Amino acid sequence: MARADFSIIIVNWKVRDLLDRCLASILADAGDLTLEIIVVDNNSQDGSLKMLAQKYPQIKVLALEKNFGFAKANNLALAKASGSYIVLLNPDTEIVPGFFGQSKAYLESNPEVVIFGPKLLNPDASIQASVRSLPDWRSQILILLKLKNIPLAKKFFQAYLLPDFDYDREQPVDQIMGAAIVARAEVLKSLNFFDERFFIWFEEVDLCYRAKKNGWLLKYFPGASVVHYGGQSFGQANTLKKQMIFNKSLLYYFYKHQPRWQYLLIALFLPLNFILTLFYVIFLQSKRTANNI
Repeated sequence: MARADFSIIIVNWKVRDLLDRCLASILADAGDLTLEIIVVDNNSQDGSLKMLAQKYPQIKVLALEKNFGFAKANNLALAKASGSYIVLLNPDTEIVPGFFGQSKAYLESNPEVVIFGPKLLNPDASIQASVRSLPDWRSQILILLKLKNIPLAKKFFQAYLLPDFDYDREQPVDQIMGAAIVARAEVLKSLNFFDERFFIWFEEVDLCYRAKKNGWLLKYFPGASVVHYGGQSFGQANTLKKQMIFNKSLLYYFYKHQPRWQYLLIALFLPLNFILTLFYVIFLQSKRTANNI
């Protein structure tokens, strides 16, 4: 059996209609290429499995009995993938026509590139920021303190958030947003895929870090585009729960890759972050209550 050109892996959680649109856009862009599509459903219980069986019987589906998170769900599909190239997509994305042809041509003409991030677009076709530097302790502490949008703190985020990044120019990058990642299958296999100790958040940062540590080249490539609706899946989760998962992933990332003093420094700020998040949740609930009176 001939190897597929691309294996497209989508981890789904409670976004049936967006998943439907995502899959339709993928199939519409296949052209002469052979696509293997694998959907991992993290126990959505929203009709996603029924929709897949009725509308996309040709697609491979891994139905999980509970929500195992992003890293493990992707790994289950990656272990079964047979394509030469891997495309990791969020279910709240849509392929812009020409994506697969442009991606294959780019990888074939640039053998030194092992992973690339496509151009991400908002639903109104404006550019969506998708490239950052690797996390440093200063920026992450400010994020934990909810100071990201404070004018006096913004200068500390310049090197991390890269607000002046030119999204119209192909260039090397440190990390790529996990909403859409294109990679060579053998590279992901050599990295042992994602670290499953990340439930969600920082798993793609960790992957990019390990790839760069091996001396491999990661790039941003604007010639292939994807529309990303953003936050439609995990955005449904409880705010406090999301913050706890984020904090756990952040702490593990620093434990794994940074000096021990930085790990301990991050750990010191986590209780304060939880208190700030709790106050934020209480404020939102009181505001909603006031609006409903």
